[in-house]
Amino acid sequence: MTTSKVLLCGGGNAIHVLSSYVSSKPNTHVTVLSLFPGEAEKLRNAIPSNGVKCTNDLGPDVYGKPDTITDKPEDIPGDLDLVIFALPSFTHEMYLKALKPYLNEGVTIGAMPGEGGFDLCAIHNLGSEFVRKSNLFALETLPWACRIMEYGSCVEVLGTKKEVEIIVSPKQGTTKESVADLLHELIGEYPRFDPADNFLAVTLMNINSVWHPTISYGFYRDKDVTKPFDEPPLFYYGADEYTGKKLGKVSDEVLELKRVLLEKYPSLSLDALHHVSEWMIRSYGDDIGDKTNIYTMLRTNKGYRGLTHPMREIEVDGKKKYLPNFRYRYFTEDIPMGLVVTRGIAELASVPTPNMDDVIIWCQKVLEKEYIVDGKLTGKDVESTRAPQRYGFSDLDTFMKVNHYLDHLD
Repeated sequence: MTTSKVLLCGGGNAIHVLSSYVSSKPNTHVTVLSLFPGEAEKLRNAIPSNGVKCTNDLGPDVYGKPDTITDKPEDIPGDLDLVIFALPSFTHEMYLKALKPYLNEGVTIGAMPGEGGFDLCAIHNLGSEFVRKSNLFALETLPWACRIMEYGSCVEVLGTKKEVEIIVSPKQGTTKESVADLLHELIGEYPRFDPADNFLAVTLMNINSVWHPTISYGFYRDKDVTKPFDEPPLFYYGADEYTGKKLGKVSDEVLELKRVLLEKYPSLSLDALHHVSEWMIRSYGDDIGDKTNIYTMLRTNKGYRGLTHPMREIEVDGKKKYLPNFRYRYFTEDIPMGLVVTRGIAELASVPTPNMDDVIIWCQKVLEKEYIVDGKLTGKDVESTRAPQRYGFSDLDTFMKVNHYLDHLD
């Protein structure tokens, strides 16, 4: 039986789980690559002889030990079958650039999760033809809620999701389902991977990119963010009616973009793209006490109970206080790898987005970044996003064709 050669990129919670699960499978050769200074050596020295122990919610403990842990891309096998990124989205480009000389066409490469525009990033760094001749995938979210119990030694899966959407751009002769099956073979039966329509649909349906920045904007819009809080404020349960309406308006703009795209490209599939109110009811159903509108759903959803705004702890006059943490992923990922990507596609399609702009402009101030200038994505920090403009796109047709969104029309 042939050996599957797998490369895992990262060093955090998810890599601990993947190292345990994938390395425990027969006929696999697993390499872990971390480009974070010192992390590869730290992980290599911390893993015991019997491997990483993964306690999980679905069965007995799993033990697995990677064959190689390195910080040098040149050390990876030259004939990899699968590459998985399980690290912050802002590091994807660094890894793609580092790996490009050592990857062969035909490889299956993807991210857990892949924020908006992962395909744009991959095509820009690996080349359009390379991606066309390989399998590119992304999960909408991690398969599990997990945490490291002891670095290098033990990780806990707190909960395995029942179903996760997977986006696959398969090479010719390969199906989306075959890529999902490959992942199932390595990480188990659950979660079930549900193939989505295409990368574009999932980029535009990136719920976190609408949810987190807009709720943050709504809460802080009229507050002095330098004034400490006595307790971390509630995130969803603390939303007001203005915020509920703003979420609806931002989502309306995304659906207007969908309408314009389908009018121009009638056979394009964007069925996965829904209004946030519909998404919430689909996702949480009877957990929501009052489904009158977005505001009432936010404040009566059992799944959101007790969740707070990301904060950083400070001390004032000997007492513990809290300030907003604007370096949290709600801002550092969900804006440049999320809402700004959608805003950039809307700009190409000439779809006005005044509500989306309100959110981005407020967020860019607290982030000390510059994305939107005079109503256009021309700010100096667009270069650090995954917006189409960052990759040089200035017209919609070229953007759609180069990124293979219209391949089914050929």
